[in-house]
Amino acid sequence: MKSLLYAVLSLLILSQTVIADDKTAAEEALKCKLDAVISVLQKKELETEAKKKEIFEIVTPIFDFSLMAKLSLGRKYWPGLAKEKQERFTELFTKRLKESYLEKLTRNTYSDEKIVCNAPIQVKKKIHIPTDLISKGNNISMLYKLYKSKQDWKIYDIEIEGVSIITTYRSQFYEVLSKGTIDDLLKKMEEPENNPPAS
Repeated sequence: MKSLLYAVLSLLILSQTVIADDKTAAEEALKCKLDAVISVLQKKELETEAKKKEIFEIVTPIFDFSLMAKLSLGRKYWPGLAKEKQERFTELFTKRLKESYLEKLTRNTYSDEKIVCNAPIQVKKKIHIPTDLISKGNNISMLYKLYKSKQDWKIYDIEIEGVSIITTYRSQFYEVLSKGTIDDLLKKMEEPENNPPAS
C-alpha cells in the first residue's frame, strides 16, 4: 500500500515539474522573440518597411501559420478542400496574417516601449502567455497561445485586447463562404483592398 502511495505521489510531483518546465520553456521562447522585436522597433534609423522585414524574420519561426490557416476555416470547411486549394488558402492567409500583425506592431513610433510577459497559464497541454505592450502610457494587451511541436513551442493564436485573431478571421471567412464558394474567398483574399486587418 505504501509503495502505491509513493508511486502516486512521485507521479504527481513529476507531473507538476513537467508543467512548470513547459511554462518556463514556452515563456522563454516567446520572450526571446519579443525582446528582439522591441530592439528592432527602437531602431530610429530604420524605415517602417525595413522594420517589418526584420520583425518578420524574427517571429516567423515561432508561428505555426499552417495550423492557424487550418483553424481559421475549421472542421466545417477545411477537410473538404482539395490539397491545392488548402495550399493556396494557407499561402494567402499567411500573407494576410503577417501584414496584420506587423501593422499592429509598427503602427506607432516607439521610443520607450517595453513588453511585459505575465505569468503563463496552463490550458491542458497548451500554454497561454498574457503580455502587455506598453508605450508612452498606452497599453496593448495580447494573449499568445502556444503548443509544443516536435521542434519547439509554436504560436497557434493571439488574442489582441481580448479578441482572437483566429475567431475574427473565421467569422470573416464564414460570411463569404455562406454566400459563395472557396474560389470566391480565394479571389477576395488575393485582392489587397478586401483584406481588412483582424481587430
